[in-house]
Amino acid sequence: MPPSSEETRVVAGRYRLRSVLGSGSMGTVWSAYDEFLHRQVAVKEMKVPPGIPASQADELRERTLREARAIAVLSHPNVIILHDVAREDDQPFVVMELLPSRSLAHILRDHGPLTVEQAAAVGIAVASALEAAHSAGITHRDVKPGNVLVASDGRIKLTDFGIARNVSEATMTRTGIMLGSPAYIAPEVASGGPVTPAADLWGLGATLFAAVEGAPPYDADGDPLETVGKVVNGKVPKPKAGPLAEVISALMKKEPGQRITLRDVRHRLYPLQTKTPLDLFGPDLFRTPDGKKTSAQPDATDTQVIKTVLPDKDKDKAEKKAEGSSSELATDPGPLPFLRPPAAPGPAAPAPAADPPTVFVPPPRVARRSAAATAVLVAVAILLFLVAAGGGFALARTVGGQPLLPPAAEPVARSNGPTEVPAPELVPQTGDASYATGDGGRFDLSVPEGWQKFTAPHNTTKFGASTAVQYVSPDGRRSIRVERLSNYFNRFPDENEYVAWLKQNYAGGGFALFGPYPGAGGKGTTLTYRASETGLLPGNNDDATVTRVTFVNLLRAGTSLWIFSVTAPAEQEDTTRRDVFEPVASSLNVSD
Repeated sequence: MPPSSEETRVVAGRYRLRSVLGSGSMGTVWSAYDEFLHRQVAVKEMKVPPGIPASQADELRERTLREARAIAVLSHPNVIILHDVAREDDQPFVVMELLPSRSLAHILRDHGPLTVEQAAAVGIAVASALEAAHSAGITHRDVKPGNVLVASDGRIKLTDFGIARNVSEATMTRTGIMLGSPAYIAPEVASGGPVTPAADLWGLGATLFAAVEGAPPYDADGDPLETVGKVVNGKVPKPKAGPLAEVISALMKKEPGQRITLRDVRHRLYPLQTKTPLDLFGPDLFRTPDGKKTSAQPDATDTQVIKTVLPDKDKDKAEKKAEGSSSELATDPGPLPFLRPPAAPGPAAPAPAADPPTVFVPPPRVARRSAAATAVLVAVAILLFLVAAGGGFALARTVGGQPLLPPAAEPVARSNGPTEVPAPELVPQTGDASYATGDGGRFDLSVPEGWQKFTAPHNTTKFGASTAVQYVSPDGRRSIRVERLSNYFNRFPDENEYVAWLKQNYAGGGFALFGPYPGAGGKGTTLTYRASETGLLPGNNDDATVTRVTFVNLLRAGTSLWIFSVTAPAEQEDTTRRDVFEPVASSLNVSD
């Protein structure tokens, strides 16, 4: 690719950008030259998705820097090496290893499906890379052929680690953005659920599906929202019969807990690879269909940004709210030297004189004080300091005609801590939780002003397809969810079946359920649960735990079970119950 018009552009005083290797909605990757170490590198420039308020854009840039530094701990032969993080004009740039390679997506496009051995080699390499990342507390979030690089010397590497993860801590942000590649995104992520390492297992399975079929499991070029709907609610596509079919099907399970482990993946694939990758990926794969040799480099992620369209008045309100708020930053791995303000210029230091010949001079003998004497001197010095400070304060107050004692403190309103938030104003809303057929499913309720509405399909093996309507707070930390399971009571006698499924779905030591209890006024059933996730966060050597609390009302309307819930950080439990859950729950009216 010929050099771009910005060939002379230099980042951080050392990385000279030469040509664009790839560009996507989340960033641009450049071929560059490190003028300090005299080597070729790849430089990724982060892009801020359109519609992001200025305050959040700054936050995303800092997250990119922090996350990049955190993932630098990954040192694995199947992971692209991160060399440096730079900053130019307040924009973050991630400097990576430049691997002469082609992405698996380009190989499949130009040469069709891989052989069984080639696909097995890819699966082993990507599984190994993900295993190392998960051990370090890093979830890739965007495993797909475009992020798998294959070099002519047999190296297979996974790239774009942590960049997509860094840009959005949750799948849906306060501005209605969902990040991911719809054809490869895991169902639980597509439906707005939490992103866990299990999502990478689905991405690996979908990547292997594309490797043996020559096309992704879902339409990559169609409407993103339609594709996401098929991922969540449609049947999982079956690969053609062959040695890899069982592994792919075991990875592409709708329920995250049913997917096989990365270790199992490698054990099942090892027997299928009898040759080295150097012998499996010959020079023909690194030529374009017209026979020309290519030195294509890592692609910029083609992760799609799907934005919810809001009415102008709601959009204005949301942006004003977002301007004054800030969601929690990613875990800080330590101070970033390049973020410190530059020191004020001062006089130049004189050049050091030539070093004189080294002559050893024995140090003079000094009488040493005892430990007791030293302690006495320190105590006396502290006492003198306190007396002087107190005397100076008293003298200053007396000269100024002020009393020595401070005035009585004015009474102040106390809060539960730094996470206390004022009670929001509620505004009436209507929603539709019907699925496909449109039978019933209408509801009315009042939600906090400025909370944004999202509607997403939801599907479980036990209860089937449904529609979940969510309202998310401007800072993204709290949410209201309304879901209707139609015909539930035609199959189950009471709500206990749902409660049992909830226990199983959140199984583990980090889950605590309180209830169920009869609802207020005998209306439905209420319960509360806390779910904790413990793991090694980037930049930390100790396990960290994040706990969220969810309040739930289960309501019966005809044969349908309605699930109304409010989720918030555990430290906001009291205020969320009082100011959000109770008033909104009392305003909810549903139809069958």
